[in-house]
Amino acid sequence: MAKKEETISLIDTFSEFKETKNIDRTTMVSVLEESFRSVIAKMFGTDENYDVIVNPDKGDFEIWRNRVVVADEELTNPNMQITLSEAQKIDASYEEGEEVTDEVIFAKFGRRAILNLRQTLASKILELEKDSLYNKYIDKVGTIIAAEVYQIWKKEILLLDDEGNELLLPKTEQIPSDFYRKGETVRAVVARVDNRNNNPKIILSRTSPMFLQRLLEMEVPEINDGLITVKKIARIPGERAKIAVESYDDRIDPVGACVGVKGSRIHGIVRELRNENIDVINYTANIQLFIQRALSPAHVSSLVMHEEEKKVEVYLKPEEVSLAIGKGGMNIKLASMLTEYTIDVYRELDEDAENEDIYLEEFEDEIDGWVIDAIKSLGLDTAKAVLNAPREMLIEKADLEEDTVDEVLAILRAEFVE
Repeated sequence: MAKKEETISLIDTFSEFKETKNIDRTTMVSVLEESFRSVIAKMFGTDENYDVIVNPDKGDFEIWRNRVVVADEELTNPNMQITLSEAQKIDASYEEGEEVTDEVIFAKFGRRAILNLRQTLASKILELEKDSLYNKYIDKVGTIIAAEVYQIWKKEILLLDDEGNELLLPKTEQIPSDFYRKGETVRAVVARVDNRNNNPKIILSRTSPMFLQRLLEMEVPEINDGLITVKKIARIPGERAKIAVESYDDRIDPVGACVGVKGSRIHGIVRELRNENIDVINYTANIQLFIQRALSPAHVSSLVMHEEEKKVEVYLKPEEVSLAIGKGGMNIKLASMLTEYTIDVYRELDEDAENEDIYLEEFEDEIDGWVIDAIKSLGLDTAKAVLNAPREMLIEKADLEEDTVDEVLAILRAEFVE
């Protein structure tokens, strides 16, 4: 009776695997068969003369052993051979040289064999589950998924997908103003799948430019249809973003299509991104025009390109400088990210004033030499050039104290006061 119970217990175990694990039927059969064969091989030295039949639908199995009939006195290997007298007990018609097939009750192998089988099965199933999870999500990298918040930690959030798989949303991949409670649904893009020691970790992101691109594709049918292409995206998550789009159909205005009537298409995306302001501009292969568009809403007067260094000097009217730089330097930072050029902003000089310029070396008696060198390292050689450069740029890029910069500017201004 105990043996029968053990067999039933095994069948229950397999049924459980069949129902709870996301593994296809063919793989399941091969794993079960392989597990049985490995246990048999350990016990008898070989599994060649055994047939294992597995039925994963019902969760049961059968093991059959094939042995050759030999004369009673010639028996050398009880695993591969059966004596004639034993064979005739099964069926009186058996003769020497024939093959006898009889069913083996696995429970008779003992508790240790059953325990060994369960452990082998559990580890193989776990391995298969991990492979299945990795293969599922490696194909989903770059796509948006929805998952439920399960646990909130200091540095990341644990989410569960609809199949109960664990996903991670690190703090660095969250928009600064994101706030979630347990049970809430989160939309994010699959950023990457790390597979260390065959232990897949699915990392999601809401700060990736790809997340914004996928949201646009969902809201703007023309992008999905291939009529409009998103060429480049630059983001400061939760604050502002710039998107360069291009249309392959002259009849379609790509900017208008992305924004929608009264901003209808972009509003949903802005809400999803926690009120991130989104600027949509027309892409062009003309880099000078592209830089001008990237700096909008500021109007650029002129540009000086340095192609080799990937730098550009932008000259604007004094009232346009603050627009080009933007709040907290965001506009110029996004424009640099979008165009992949380092952008330096300068106020436009009057022609008359340009003629009256003075080299910085002439102020060595009033300004320390190291300060002049620091300013010249920015490419500013004359007094007018320094006066027309933004004060913030002198402080940050020349690494000077605010008081030092203010003192230098006062000395230079005094030179031009009549």
